[in-house]
Amino acid sequence: MPNETHRTLLATPPTAQPVAFLGLGSMGLPMARRLLDAGHPLTVWNRTTAKADALVAAGAARAATPAEAVAGAAVVVTMLADPAAALAVADAMIPALRAGTHWIDTSTVGPDTVRALAARLPEGVTLVDAPVMGSVDRAAAGELIVLAGGDTAPVAHVLDRFGAVTACGGPGDGAALKLVLINAVIGAVALVGESLSLAESLGLPRELALRTLAAGPLAGAVGRATATGSHFPVALAAKDVALATATARLPVLEAVHAALTRDPALAGQDLAAVAR
Repeated sequence: MPNETHRTLLATPPTAQPVAFLGLGSMGLPMARRLLDAGHPLTVWNRTTAKADALVAAGAARAATPAEAVAGAAVVVTMLADPAAALAVADAMIPALRAGTHWIDTSTVGPDTVRALAARLPEGVTLVDAPVMGSVDRAAAGELIVLAGGDTAPVAHVLDRFGAVTACGGPGDGAALKLVLINAVIGAVALVGESLSLAESLGLPRELALRTLAAGPLAGAVGRATATGSHFPVALAAKDVALATATARLPVLEAVHAALTRDPALAGQDLAAVAR
């Protein structure tokens, strides 16, 4: 039998359920705003507190700590930079989670970290790994691709605000598929950069090479390699490649990782910088 807290959460209309959102970076901020705009009572937390200012001005509540953020939430959403950040925030917030709470982790941390997080959960708390594919503008428009592992039914009303949901299987499978997809993108952008270097060495105009590459199977990679409105820092791309190469022997991606980390000046720039 569900406890009284769980019964209360089940009886609450989905749009009235209180949500906590932790991690207000480039992607987290527009995702959190979509929940606020949908009418959810929203509590937000970010390590750099000023990043929450716009949401607080729009009606969100600011929490001083992760534990304070999740204390009254029916749904918790995290969007954190890497496994270390995810585990650190989990340490702070898990003791405050109440039975019946559903946690959605949209971070890109890999399946091993997701399973480590799930193993820490108190009884009655569920975790869905739901990393996303897409740019900041797509996050703002609710047009992300959401790769969800685990039982998504209790949190479908939240996931749908972010974009189209792909059910991937059990816990950790969303995180696993995200590594497959994002590494394909990163590798393809790096390949476009190499192709442009080859074209230059052969004396071919860059625009000619780009135009003809874009007419073939690398069209999507060319579009990402020449994007100007995206912000996926090279440092985060390198982190995602490192997660993949720690899982399997991937010589091409190992070379891509070396290229991404060779120049520290690239770390904060968008991934398209590797093709420039």
